[in-house]
Order: sequence, then structure tokens, then C-alpha cells
Amino acid sequence: MPTNAFYAQSGGVTSVINASACGVIETARRHADRIGTVYAGRNGILGALAEELIDTSLESAEAIAALRSTPAGAFGSCRYKLKSLEKNRREYERLIEVFKAHGIGYFFYNGGGDSADTCFKVSQLSASLGYPLQAIHVPKTIDNDLPLTDCCPGFGSVAKYVAVSTLEASLDVRSMAATSTKVFVLEVMGRHAGWIAAAGGLAADHGIPVVILFPEIPFDQPAFLARVDALVKHHGYCTVVVSEGCHHPDGTFLAEQGTKDAFGHAQLGGAAPVVAQMVKEALDYKFHWAVADYLQRSARHIASATDARQAYELGQRAVELALEGKNSVMPTIDRTSDSPYAYRIGSAPLDQVANTEKFMPRDFISADGYGITDKCRSYLLPLIQGEDYPAYRDGLPVYVTLQNHVVAKKLPAFEIAK
Repeated sequence: MPTNAFYAQSGGVTSVINASACGVIETARRHADRIGTVYAGRNGILGALAEELIDTSLESAEAIAALRSTPAGAFGSCRYKLKSLEKNRREYERLIEVFKAHGIGYFFYNGGGDSADTCFKVSQLSASLGYPLQAIHVPKTIDNDLPLTDCCPGFGSVAKYVAVSTLEASLDVRSMAATSTKVFVLEVMGRHAGWIAAAGGLAADHGIPVVILFPEIPFDQPAFLARVDALVKHHGYCTVVVSEGCHHPDGTFLAEQGTKDAFGHAQLGGAAPVVAQMVKEALDYKFHWAVADYLQRSARHIASATDARQAYELGQRAVELALEGKNSVMPTIDRTSDSPYAYRIGSAPLDQVANTEKFMPRDFISADGYGITDKCRSYLLPLIQGEDYPAYRDGLPVYVTLQNHVVAKKLPAFEIAK
């Protein structure tokens, strides 16, 4: 008898995470002799804990195919980090109970580093309990900070959005700089790694004076202000791209709000106005600032074709790895050439992926700490190539909304820890 599968989306969604879902579901359907129903977790892993399982077999082939060009999380996601096995073994046991009740033998978890950790722990527990479960992590994170893979699905599209937005907004500022705004500050995501901020540096190839503030480089206020002042005096204006994770030498974030998110990370947001105010007070230049926030990760209308293709391929490969008998692994993108761009799909063990962050290499950042190097450009440019536009109707993109029918529960209710 075919074994059922469970798929869930985790953490902050992206413009291409549904492409990975499409890859998982379409590939599973092509192997109906071995994989039965693909259940999706309603609101991520919470769907498994609450036994709220969406029956994806009730969705048409056309609806599933449309996921490939639909942004956000079609089944709902969540920021919920399972505690360690030692602190809350009961949650992990609950997952196994739900999987057992619904004949689930494949677990595909689509997320970042915390999700890789959960996937790894579930595979460990299932083995210790003697329950046959193959846990495969499907990588996703706009932060591009997962190790052992050249890049992460979701990043290429965000990089394209930030590069384009930096270029376009800078041209706007340049047009008005003689009598109006001279400094534009754009805040982008990236807590500890400056991959997204680096993408703003691609605008410099078009003659734009850009200053990048990376999390990897401690913020030096006098040096930063001197750099901005010099660029404005030379060009008449400049653009600053600041990562939300930019921090002072003592480690304090410029944007730290004093609160924590669901994963226990410092709640960030507000680096742009902090930086803009510094410029105003010290240099008295007129400024504007913007926070890319959700816009950068949801902009499917300008997604990178490379990114969308890789997101699908990794979802597809996750199923293939499971069918090959692999467990506790993550499919990876292994670059083999920058120009022409080429890669192959590999895999990495989850115990080497979980809770590990990949930072910007120092040789990707210019010597002064405010720009990117040619080596970084060679890395970034292939990832933003190509346009993969969704269909449009009445001037707006056409995105799919699934039925998301939840199957009947078989187990008693479970109280989820807060």
C-alpha cells in the first residue's frame, strides 16, 4: 500500500515557497504507487500538532500547477519553534502519533535553519520509537544563510527586488537632488547575514552611489557619515542600503526594539529611520527612508526565474530523495560554474545544517566595508537572472487560492505550548 506524506511550510514565507510545494505535490502524484495522499499542515507544523491536515488530493492538477507562480504560503505558515526533545518530548511524540494515525511515512518540512532542526529531531525520535518515517528538509529562506547549499530558494527573488528597487529609487532621488532629497535610506531584511543588503550593491554597476551597511561589519558612525558626506558632495546624492541586523561594535542592533519574536530572536525593525536621523543631525541633508519589509519577500511579479526554477527543483528532489530511501537530509544547490551559470542538485545531512548560519564571506565585501566586490557580483548576478511573470488579468497578477479541506480528526485534542 502507498504511504502517505506530510508537507508543511515554516517561518517567514517567500515569493517562491509555493513553487517548492508544487514540486513536492506534483512529484508525489507521479509516484502514486508509492506515495498516497499528500497532507499539508494548516499553518505549518501547528497543523500536525493540532491534527489539522489539509488533503491536497482534493485540489485539481491546474490548482497545484498554479502554486508555482503564487507567492506566500498556500497552506499557511507559522513562527513556532519546537523546544528541545529534553524540554518538550511530548510535542515530538504528538507528531509521531498524528503521523501514525494518518498513515504518514514521509515528512517534508519547508523552511530555514530552525525548521531543519525540527526535521532532524523528528527523524531522531521516530527512529528511537521504531516508527518508519523519512524526514526531508526542503530549504527556504530569503536570508540565504543555510549552510552546505550555494543559495536558498527565496533569496534570488528578494535580491532581484532589492537590486531593482535600489536602482529605481536612486534614479528618482538623483532627479530631485538639486533642490530636494539628497539621501535615500532603504532598510532590508537580514538579521545576522548581509546577503540581501549586498544585492543593493548591484545598483552601483549603473553608476549609483551606494553605501551598504552589513551585519558582518560593526557600524562605525563617524566613518559612515564621512562616506555619505563625500558621496553627496561628489554626486549630489547617495543611497544607503541598511540591513535590519546592522549593529554597533558592542553587538546592539541599530533597530533593536527590546522585544523577542516567536523564535526567541530580538525583534528588529527601524534601522532606516535611525540611520536617516543620524544623517540629518550630523550633515543636515534632506532625506527619505523606506522599509522593504514584506514587499521584498512577497513580490512574485518580479521573481527571479532562476529562483523559481530552483525552488521547484528542490521540492521535486526532496520527494525523490525520500523514494531513494534517504532520511534526515536536505537537497542542496551545488554551483559548478559562475559563467556560464551551472549547478547540480545535491544533498546534505541535517545534523550539519540545523542551527547553523552562513555569513557573507569577507572577500565579498569591499575593503572599506560599504560595498561589494567583483567576487560577490559573480555570485549574485546568476541568482537574479530571468523573469518568470505570473499571468495577469485586469492589470493584476492571477494567483491561486486553494480549497484547503481539512480531514476528519482521529485523535483527542492536544494543547499546544505557548
